[in-house]
Amino acid sequence: MSGLFSTISSSSPISSRSQLLHQTNCSFINNPNPIIIRCCDDAERLLLHHDYNNKPQEHNGLAGFPEKNLVLNHTSGQVLFKKPPRPRRIILVRHGQSEGNVDEAVYTRVADPKVGLTEKGVAEAEECGRKMREMIEADGEEDWKVYFYVSPYRRGIETLRNLAKAFDRSRIAGVREEPRLREQDFGNFQDEAQMKIEKAVRARYGRFFYRFPNGESAADVYDRITGFRETLRTDIDIGRFQPPGKQSPNMNLVLVSHGLTLRVFLMRWYKWTVEQFEGLHNMGNGKMIVMERGYGGRYSLLMHHSKEELKKFGLTDEMLIDQEW
Repeated sequence: MSGLFSTISSSSPISSRSQLLHQTNCSFINNPNPIIIRCCDDAERLLLHHDYNNKPQEHNGLAGFPEKNLVLNHTSGQVLFKKPPRPRRIILVRHGQSEGNVDEAVYTRVADPKVGLTEKGVAEAEECGRKMREMIEADGEEDWKVYFYVSPYRRGIETLRNLAKAFDRSRIAGVREEPRLREQDFGNFQDEAQMKIEKAVRARYGRFFYRFPNGESAADVYDRITGFRETLRTDIDIGRFQPPGKQSPNMNLVLVSHGLTLRVFLMRWYKWTVEQFEGLHNMGNGKMIVMERGYGGRYSLLMHHSKEELKKFGLTDEMLIDQEW
Protein backbone atom coordinates (compact mmCIF):
# COMPACT_ATOMS: atom_id res chain seq x y z
CA MET A 1 0.00 0.00 0.00
CA SER A 2 2.24 2.80 -1.22
CA GLY A 3 1.31 6.37 -0.29
CA LEU A 4 -0.67 5.15 2.74
CA PHE A 5 -0.38 8.46 4.55
CA SER A 6 -0.26 10.95 1.64
CA THR A 7 -2.74 13.80 1.10
CA ILE A 8 -4.20 15.32 -2.11
CA SER A 9 -6.62 17.99 -3.82
CA SER A 10 -9.54 19.09 -6.44
CA SER A 11 -13.31 19.98 -6.47
CA SER A 12 -16.78 18.73 -7.43
CA PRO A 13 -20.46 19.68 -7.12
CA ILE A 14 -22.42 18.36 -4.17
CA SER A 15 -25.75 16.57 -4.65
CA SER A 16 -28.41 16.28 -1.97
CA ARG A 17 -27.74 13.89 0.88
CA SER A 18 -30.88 11.88 0.24
CA GLN A 19 -29.70 11.30 -3.36
CA LEU A 20 -26.27 10.28 -2.12
CA LEU A 21 -27.70 7.79 0.30
CA HIS A 22 -30.19 6.47 -2.25
CA GLN A 23 -27.32 5.86 -4.67
CA THR A 24 -25.11 4.17 -2.10
CA ASN A 25 -24.28 0.76 -3.49
CA CYS A 26 -25.19 -1.38 -0.53
CA SER A 27 -27.60 -4.21 0.18
CA PHE A 28 -30.01 -4.69 3.00
CA ILE A 29 -30.91 -8.26 3.95
CA ASN A 30 -34.64 -8.99 4.28
CA ASN A 31 -35.52 -11.31 7.14
CA PRO A 32 -38.87 -13.08 6.67
CA ASN A 33 -39.09 -14.03 10.35
CA PRO A 34 -41.34 -11.38 12.01
CA ILE A 35 -39.97 -12.17 15.48
CA ILE A 36 -36.50 -10.86 14.67
CA ILE A 37 -35.89 -7.12 14.31
CA ARG A 38 -34.81 -6.62 10.71
CA CYS A 39 -31.70 -4.53 11.13
CA CYS A 40 -30.95 -4.00 7.49
CA ASP A 41 -34.49 -2.81 6.77
CA ASP A 42 -34.13 -0.36 9.65
CA ALA A 43 -30.80 0.79 8.28
CA GLU A 44 -32.36 1.24 4.85
CA ARG A 45 -35.17 3.37 6.24
CA LEU A 46 -32.70 5.40 8.28
CA LEU A 47 -30.32 6.09 5.43
CA LEU A 48 -32.57 6.31 2.40
CA HIS A 49 -35.36 8.39 3.94
CA HIS A 50 -33.38 10.66 6.26
CA ASP A 51 -33.40 14.25 5.03
CA TYR A 52 -29.98 15.84 5.53
CA ASN A 53 -31.25 18.72 7.65
CA ASN A 54 -33.61 16.70 9.85
CA LYS A 55 -33.04 14.02 12.49
CA PRO A 56 -35.00 10.79 12.09
CA GLN A 57 -37.80 10.27 14.57
CA GLU A 58 -37.11 6.57 14.96
CA HIS A 59 -35.14 3.61 13.62
CA ASN A 60 -31.54 3.72 14.78
CA GLY A 61 -30.18 1.00 12.50
CA LEU A 62 -30.93 -1.73 15.04
CA ALA A 63 -29.97 -5.18 13.92
CA GLY A 64 -31.55 -8.49 14.65
CA PHE A 65 -30.57 -10.63 17.60
CA PRO A 66 -29.75 -13.87 15.73
CA GLU A 67 -31.80 -16.72 17.14
CA LYS A 68 -29.01 -19.19 16.33
CA ASN A 69 -27.05 -17.60 19.17
CA LEU A 70 -29.67 -18.68 21.69
CA VAL A 71 -28.79 -22.12 23.06
CA LEU A 72 -31.29 -23.88 25.33
CA ASN A 73 -29.92 -25.79 28.32
CA HIS A 74 -32.42 -28.65 28.43
CA THR A 75 -31.45 -29.55 32.00
CA SER A 76 -32.07 -26.15 33.58
CA GLY A 77 -34.42 -24.75 30.95
CA GLN A 78 -32.25 -21.62 30.74
CA VAL A 79 -31.47 -19.94 27.44
CA LEU A 80 -27.70 -19.64 27.09
CA PHE A 81 -25.92 -17.19 24.79
CA LYS A 82 -23.37 -18.49 22.32
CA LYS A 83 -21.03 -15.85 20.93
CA PRO A 84 -20.76 -15.66 17.14
CA PRO A 85 -17.35 -15.63 15.43
CA ARG A 86 -15.50 -12.32 15.64
CA PRO A 87 -15.07 -10.33 12.41
CA ARG A 88 -11.89 -11.05 10.50
CA ARG A 89 -11.08 -7.36 10.19
CA ILE A 90 -12.01 -3.90 11.41
CA ILE A 91 -11.07 -1.52 8.59
CA LEU A 92 -10.72 2.21 9.29
CA VAL A 93 -11.24 4.50 6.29
CA ARG A 94 -10.66 8.24 6.23
CA HIS A 95 -12.97 10.15 3.88
CA GLY A 96 -11.67 11.16 0.47
CA GLN A 97 -10.30 14.62 -0.16
CA SER A 98 -12.93 17.22 0.74
CA GLU A 99 -13.48 20.79 -0.38
CA GLY A 100 -12.25 21.85 3.06
CA ASN A 101 -8.98 19.98 2.56
CA VAL A 102 -8.35 22.09 -0.53
CA ASP A 103 -9.57 25.45 0.78
CA GLU A 104 -10.12 25.99 4.50
CA ALA A 105 -12.09 29.15 3.71
CA VAL A 106 -14.97 26.80 2.81
CA TYR A 107 -15.64 26.38 6.54
CA THR A 108 -16.46 30.10 6.85
CA ARG A 109 -19.55 29.72 4.65
CA VAL A 110 -20.46 26.01 4.67
CA ALA A 111 -21.35 24.07 7.82
CA ASP A 112 -18.73 21.39 8.48
CA PRO A 113 -21.27 18.51 8.27
CA LYS A 114 -22.23 19.68 4.75
CA VAL A 115 -18.73 19.90 3.24
CA GLY A 116 -18.50 17.38 0.38
CA LEU A 117 -15.78 15.62 -1.59
CA THR A 118 -13.79 17.01 -4.50
CA GLU A 119 -13.58 15.08 -7.77
CA LYS A 120 -10.25 13.74 -6.60
CA GLY A 121 -11.84 12.72 -3.32
CA VAL A 122 -14.46 10.70 -5.21
CA ALA A 123 -11.69 8.94 -7.16
CA GLU A 124 -9.81 8.22 -3.92
CA ALA A 125 -12.90 6.64 -2.39
CA GLU A 126 -13.44 4.45 -5.46
CA GLU A 127 -9.79 3.34 -5.41
CA CYS A 128 -10.02 2.56 -1.70
CA GLY A 129 -13.04 0.34 -2.36
CA ARG A 130 -11.20 -1.57 -5.08
CA LYS A 131 -8.15 -2.12 -2.86
CA MET A 132 -10.35 -3.22 0.01
CA ARG A 133 -12.20 -5.76 -2.14
CA GLU A 134 -8.91 -7.11 -3.55
CA MET A 135 -7.51 -7.48 -0.03
CA ILE A 136 -10.58 -9.41 1.13
CA GLU A 137 -10.75 -11.60 -1.98
CA ALA A 138 -7.09 -12.53 -1.51
CA ASP A 139 -8.17 -14.57 1.53
CA GLY A 140 -9.67 -17.11 -0.86
CA GLU A 141 -12.87 -17.45 1.19
CA GLU A 142 -16.29 -17.58 -0.47
CA ASP A 143 -18.53 -16.41 2.38
CA TRP A 144 -17.03 -12.98 3.09
CA LYS A 145 -19.13 -9.86 3.61
CA VAL A 146 -18.69 -6.25 4.66
CA TYR A 147 -20.70 -4.15 7.08
CA PHE A 148 -20.33 -0.36 7.17
CA TYR A 149 -20.49 2.13 10.02
CA VAL A 150 -20.35 5.67 8.61
CA SER A 151 -20.05 9.23 9.89
CA PRO A 152 -23.18 11.30 9.14
CA TYR A 153 -21.04 14.10 7.66
CA ARG A 154 -21.54 14.61 3.94
CA ARG A 155 -17.96 13.75 3.01
CA GLY A 156 -18.29 10.50 4.95
CA ILE A 157 -21.52 9.54 3.18
CA GLU A 158 -20.05 10.44 -0.23
CA THR A 159 -16.97 8.37 0.54
CA LEU A 160 -19.14 5.37 1.43
CA ARG A 161 -21.26 5.76 -1.70
CA ASN A 162 -18.22 5.70 -3.97
CA LEU A 163 -16.25 3.12 -1.99
CA ALA A 164 -19.21 0.73 -2.09
CA LYS A 165 -19.23 0.70 -5.90
CA ALA A 166 -16.47 -1.92 -5.70
CA PHE A 167 -18.75 -4.42 -3.95
CA ASP A 168 -21.56 -6.55 -5.28
CA ARG A 169 -24.75 -5.85 -3.35
CA SER A 170 -24.84 -9.41 -2.06
CA ARG A 171 -21.52 -8.82 -0.29
CA ILE A 172 -22.79 -5.91 1.82
CA ALA A 173 -24.49 -7.09 4.99
CA GLY A 174 -25.66 -3.63 6.02
CA VAL A 175 -24.94 0.01 6.76
CA ARG A 176 -25.35 2.00 9.94
CA GLU A 177 -25.01 5.76 10.23
CA GLU A 178 -23.12 6.41 13.47
CA PRO A 179 -23.09 10.03 14.78
CA ARG A 180 -20.29 9.24 17.24
CA LEU A 181 -17.95 8.75 14.26
CA ARG A 182 -18.38 12.40 13.24
CA GLU A 183 -15.51 14.86 12.88
CA GLN A 184 -14.10 16.75 15.86
CA ASP A 185 -16.28 19.83 16.35
CA PHE A 186 -14.21 22.96 15.65
CA GLY A 187 -16.98 25.40 16.64
CA ASN A 188 -19.73 25.95 14.04
CA PHE A 189 -18.90 28.37 11.20
CA GLN A 190 -15.17 29.07 11.39
CA ASP A 191 -13.35 32.38 11.05
CA GLU A 192 -10.30 31.57 8.92
CA ALA A 193 -7.89 33.97 10.63
CA GLN A 194 -9.07 33.03 14.11
CA MET A 195 -8.81 29.32 13.33
CA LYS A 196 -5.12 29.73 12.43
CA ILE A 197 -4.57 31.34 15.82
CA GLU A 198 -6.50 28.57 17.59
CA LYS A 199 -4.45 25.85 15.89
CA ALA A 200 -1.22 27.61 16.85
CA VAL A 201 -2.40 27.78 20.46
CA ARG A 202 -3.36 24.09 20.31
CA ALA A 203 0.17 23.20 19.20
CA ARG A 204 1.52 24.89 22.35
CA TYR A 205 -1.21 23.65 24.69
CA GLY A 206 -1.33 20.04 23.49
CA ARG A 207 -3.35 18.44 20.69
CA PHE A 208 -5.28 16.10 22.95
CA PHE A 209 -6.59 18.45 25.64
CA TYR A 210 -7.02 21.74 23.77
CA ARG A 211 -10.71 22.53 23.28
CA PHE A 212 -11.74 24.80 20.43
CA PRO A 213 -14.13 27.62 21.43
CA ASN A 214 -17.72 26.32 21.05
CA GLY A 215 -16.21 23.02 19.90
CA GLU A 216 -14.45 19.89 21.14
CA SER A 217 -11.04 18.74 22.24
CA ALA A 218 -9.63 15.38 21.22
CA ALA A 219 -10.38 14.36 24.82
CA ASP A 220 -14.07 15.07 24.16
CA VAL A 221 -13.89 12.92 21.03
CA TYR A 222 -12.26 10.20 23.15
CA ASP A 223 -15.30 10.16 25.45
CA ARG A 224 -17.82 9.62 22.65
CA ILE A 225 -15.55 7.10 20.91
CA THR A 226 -15.39 5.18 24.18
CA GLY A 227 -19.17 4.87 24.03
CA PHE A 228 -19.04 3.79 20.39
CA ARG A 229 -16.35 1.21 21.15
CA GLU A 230 -18.59 -0.38 23.75
CA THR A 231 -21.46 -0.44 21.26
CA LEU A 232 -19.18 -2.01 18.66
CA ARG A 233 -17.94 -4.67 21.08
CA THR A 234 -21.55 -5.52 21.95
CA ASP A 235 -22.45 -5.67 18.25
CA ILE A 236 -19.54 -8.06 17.71
CA ASP A 237 -20.47 -10.23 20.69
CA ILE A 238 -24.10 -10.69 19.61
CA GLY A 239 -23.45 -10.78 15.86
CA ARG A 240 -25.68 -7.76 15.31
CA PHE A 241 -24.31 -7.10 11.83
CA GLN A 242 -24.46 -10.73 10.70
CA PRO A 243 -27.49 -12.14 8.85
CA PRO A 244 -29.29 -14.66 11.08
CA GLY A 245 -28.23 -18.22 10.31
CA LYS A 246 -25.41 -17.08 8.01
CA GLN A 247 -22.71 -16.01 10.45
CA SER A 248 -19.16 -16.26 9.20
CA PRO A 249 -15.67 -15.59 10.58
CA ASN A 250 -15.02 -13.74 7.32
CA MET A 251 -17.08 -10.65 8.15
CA ASN A 252 -15.27 -7.34 7.65
CA LEU A 253 -16.38 -4.25 9.57
CA VAL A 254 -15.63 -0.92 7.88
CA LEU A 255 -15.63 2.40 9.76
CA VAL A 256 -15.82 5.39 7.39
CA SER A 257 -14.87 8.45 9.40
CA HIS A 258 -12.38 11.31 9.87
CA GLY A 259 -8.66 11.56 10.56
CA LEU A 260 -8.62 12.59 14.22
CA THR A 261 -11.64 10.47 15.07
CA LEU A 262 -9.95 7.35 13.70
CA ARG A 263 -6.71 8.11 15.54
CA VAL A 264 -8.70 8.46 18.75
CA PHE A 265 -10.46 5.15 17.98
CA LEU A 266 -7.07 3.42 17.69
CA MET A 267 -5.88 5.11 20.87
CA ARG A 268 -8.94 3.87 22.76
CA TRP A 269 -8.86 0.35 21.32
CA TYR A 270 -5.17 -0.25 21.99
CA LYS A 271 -5.06 1.80 25.22
CA TRP A 272 -2.39 4.17 23.93
CA THR A 273 -1.31 7.06 26.14
CA VAL A 274 -1.93 10.75 25.43
CA GLU A 275 1.75 11.14 24.58
CA GLN A 276 1.55 8.25 22.11
CA PHE A 277 -1.59 9.71 20.55
CA GLU A 278 0.05 13.10 20.07
CA GLY A 279 2.86 11.41 18.15
CA LEU A 280 0.47 10.00 15.52
CA HIS A 281 0.10 11.51 12.04
CA ASN A 282 -3.09 11.86 10.04
CA MET A 283 -4.05 9.18 7.54
CA GLY A 284 -4.14 10.25 3.91
CA ASN A 285 -7.52 11.01 2.37
CA GLY A 286 -9.24 7.88 1.09
CA LYS A 287 -6.71 5.61 2.82
CA MET A 288 -7.37 2.74 5.18
CA ILE A 289 -5.78 1.22 8.25
CA VAL A 290 -6.57 -2.45 8.82
CA MET A 291 -7.00 -4.15 12.18
CA GLU A 292 -6.94 -7.90 11.52
CA ARG A 293 -7.31 -10.87 13.83
CA GLY A 294 -3.86 -12.07 14.78
CA TYR A 295 -2.76 -15.58 15.56
CA GLY A 296 -3.83 -15.16 19.18
CA GLY A 297 -7.28 -13.91 18.17
CA ARG A 298 -6.66 -10.25 19.02
CA TYR A 299 -6.72 -7.48 16.42
CA SER A 300 -3.29 -6.43 15.19
CA LEU A 301 -2.14 -3.71 12.78
CA LEU A 302 0.88 -5.82 11.82
CA MET A 303 -1.22 -8.48 10.12
CA HIS A 304 -1.69 -6.12 7.16
CA HIS A 305 0.77 -3.25 7.54
CA SER A 306 4.57 -3.32 7.68
CA LYS A 307 6.48 -1.88 10.63
CA GLU A 308 7.82 0.82 8.31
CA GLU A 309 4.29 1.92 7.37
CA LEU A 310 3.20 2.03 10.99
CA LYS A 311 6.29 4.00 12.03
CA LYS A 312 5.41 6.61 9.39
CA PHE A 313 1.96 6.76 10.96
CA GLY A 314 3.64 7.47 14.30
CA LEU A 315 3.82 4.16 16.16
CA THR A 316 6.89 3.80 18.38
CA ASP A 317 8.89 0.60 18.88
CA GLU A 318 7.02 0.05 22.15
CA MET A 319 3.66 0.37 20.39
CA LEU A 320 4.79 -2.03 17.65
CA ILE A 321 5.84 -4.67 20.17
CA ASP A 322 2.29 -4.58 21.54
CA GLN A 323 1.00 -5.42 18.03
CA GLU A 324 2.99 -8.66 17.79
CA TRP A 325 0.43 -11.39 18.40
